[in-house]
Amino acid sequence: MIKFKNLTLIGSSHIAKESVKDVKTAFSEIEPEIVAIELDQSRFYLIMHPEKRKASVKNIKKIGITGFFFNLIGAYAEKKLGKLVGMTPGAEMKKAIELSKKNKTRIALIDQDIQITLKRLSKEITLKEKFRFFKDLFKTKNLKKEIKNFDLTKVPNKIIIKELTEIVKRRYPSIYKVLIKERDIILAKNLNNLITNYPNKRILAIVGAGHKESILEYLKKNEKK
Repeated sequence: MIKFKNLTLIGSSHIAKESVKDVKTAFSEIEPEIVAIELDQSRFYLIMHPEKRKASVKNIKKIGITGFFFNLIGAYAEKKLGKLVGMTPGAEMKKAIELSKKNKTRIALIDQDIQITLKRLSKEITLKEKFRFFKDLFKTKNLKKEIKNFDLTKVPNKIIIKELTEIVKRRYPSIYKVLIKERDIILAKNLNNLITNYPNKRILAIVGAGHKESILEYLKKNEKK
């Protein structure tokens, strides 16, 4: 957990048991008055109602073919990895929502609409990146071995996150730009608004571990301004 002014920031992994534990601990220690979650309205609904999750072809018109298939592949991979550790993807977000409702705590959804994100990805990704992505996707020979050597029950440390982010930035600049950089700014701006508008409220934010450091950097720069 990182503290900044009246904000406590948790960097989570969506399939890590450690993240669920971190959320429980934060609620107990901080007793937040506002809980900010890295979700938009549609993903918030699907986490609470997973049975409603359907991959509709109608979505292709809204988000583009690339965004549609990227979303499918991402959801499939997350589900598979979750099964390896006996976790449902997004369990830490669901726990935060459940505890917020139990304690009658205000929930703030701070992420961009997923349809906008995926539509942006369809627009920005290059043909070269598409070929590279599918080429990498089928290089699964050593993937199982690498996964076994990686503790999925815990949140990756800063060094691992930085290494993985650099790989994405180098090999898939468009994916890095849309899924990481642009959303870093959106998440940070929304959190900054909460801090500014509710300076006397205890705010707890749960975001993906890959966003945490960039968000903190943005908040500190904004404070200096």
